[in-house]
Parts: sequence; C-alpha cells; structure tokens
Amino acid sequence: MARICPLTGKRPRKGSIIWRRGKPKKAGGIGTHVTAVTKRRFFPNLQRVKAVVNGRVRYIRVAASAIKKGLVVKPPKRNWKKPEAATA
Repeated sequence: MARICPLTGKRPRKGSIIWRRGKPKKAGGIGTHVTAVTKRRFFPNLQRVKAVVNGRVRYIRVAASAIKKGLVVKPPKRNWKKPEAATA
C-alpha cells in the first residue's frame, strides 16, 4: 500500500540527517562541523479512519491534516439495540 493520502495528495518527501561534531560557539566551543549527511524520508502522518466514500462506509488511510480540516466525512453513529432489550 502506497503511503499517499487520497484527499490531500501528501506523500513521502526526501530529506537528510546531518551529523555534527563539536561544541557550539554559543556554548563556549570553537563551533560545530558537519561530519556526515545521510539520506532519509519524511512520511506523512497517515491515520486509518472510517469514512463515507461514494455512499459506502470504508476504512481509508488519510493524513491527520485532512481529518483536522474536515475533509473526511464520518459515517453516522449506529443506534442499534439488542432485540431482547427493546421488548423489555
């Protein structure tokens, strides 16, 4: 499964880890120096939620920002009761 949000189009982005060595000048040192740069990926914050898609209730993986913006239509709450509880 691809790590892509169907609503916002967010997908993994490229970045790097920067390794530094030394004491910062602000802390009384002679400054930090970069010793290595390694590639990495930043993944979107995908959450699995129940949503109404094309009139049907489905589980979809969407970005947390899409949930906050209100782009996800949540299904209505069930008010189903057990048959013996309804007759009593």
